[in-house]
Amino acid sequence: MSHDLTITDHEIPLAVRDSGGDGAPVLLLHGLGGTLEAWDPLDLDDRRTVAVDLRGHGHSGDGPWEWASILNDIEAVVKHLGLDEPVVAGHSLGGMIAVLWALRHPACPGIVDLDGLRSAESDPGNYPGMDPAARDRELAKLKAAFDAQAAAMGQPLPAELRTMFPARALTKRDGETYARPDVKLLEEIRYTPEFRDTIPLLRQVACPTLVVIPTQDPPGMSGGELMEAFRRGVRRDLAELPPNIRVEELEAGHDMLTAQPQAVAALITAFLGRRTG
Repeated sequence: MSHDLTITDHEIPLAVRDSGGDGAPVLLLHGLGGTLEAWDPLDLDDRRTVAVDLRGHGHSGDGPWEWASILNDIEAVVKHLGLDEPVVAGHSLGGMIAVLWALRHPACPGIVDLDGLRSAESDPGNYPGMDPAARDRELAKLKAAFDAQAAAMGQPLPAELRTMFPARALTKRDGETYARPDVKLLEEIRYTPEFRDTIPLLRQVACPTLVVIPTQDPPGMSGGELMEAFRRGVRRDLAELPPNIRVEELEAGHDMLTAQPQAVAALITAFLGRRTG
């Protein structure tokens, strides 16, 4: 039976959901704007799963987004719960953190990266096979859309929009309801090299690694030539990886945890059985 707790012996409070049990532990890290509840649909059999609200998300505390500090947050969870050397699985932003974790812990028993490879708003060279002028126009549109989303996160949420966010992602300030993370944290993350492109770091990972990439467009971005080119770039750059890194494609979009939880669980379970015993 899972239970929620807050770790307070750290520089910021960290909220976690621990399934308990004696199985080998798997630490679960959600994506940007998500919460630990993103992992609720996932069933990893008898594994002990520990899902974390990242800093600035869910019920965890606030703090500047520095990648070393995020890894220190994860270290605090591992130490507090006595997880020793867990497998670390992450979706999107969480997958990027899993890659950085593996670089800090080369003896890690394994990591899973669910489409946490690069931002859709990336270097123009990451969209091969697309007319440069059309590519630049589409990237400008994408930037404008992300700018608008970030600005909206800095405003109080009207009642009709609150249902679009999980309750865990909402917070009250001065009598108004806001979504987490706030606009400051979004901007801190958005332009870091690690967020824009994690694949160069992935190539340095030494531990067993499962990477899952989607074959479909992200929700709300369907039918675009830019996303087709984006996937071509990802496949191109994953073509020559060391043998410890396994890449699987899934018939889903970026929201694979929500859309295909059983398929994701099957891939992770097979990886855990192969790689970690």
